[in-house]
Amino acid sequence: MTKITTQEIAQFRSQLADDSEAMEVLDLIEDCDGDLEDVAMTLAIKAGQEPGATNSEWLDALAKKWRAVLCQKAYRDNLLNGSVLGMIAHLRTRPEFPKILATPVLIYMLKQGVNDFCQPLDFLQQ
Repeated sequence: MTKITTQEIAQFRSQLADDSEAMEVLDLIEDCDGDLEDVAMTLAIKAGQEPGATNSEWLDALAKKWRAVLCQKAYRDNLLNGSVLGMIAHLRTRPEFPKILATPVLIYMLKQGVNDFCQPLDFLQQ
């Protein structure tokens, strides 16, 4: 289970204060005691997705599916500094990405560690 603290939620709120959709997702994360997997599953069902795995496996699989996009160099430095604004905006331009899941996927990636999460792609690019 991947959980974020109320302090981490507050940090994301300060970054995403102008993004009403992200703020709603952060409210849901707070209501779920910081459990990202529960939130992702709830939002996936709301978005018409049909997650077939357990919560933790499904969120991990979704993040890995989008790893090539999430680890783009143009956004990586910001992510390494904990800023998700640019990447959220970028994900929302991708018609095939379930936009409501941008916030939990990015928080999940940050909790895994950006460099650790992106390492498989870094290895391929060498």
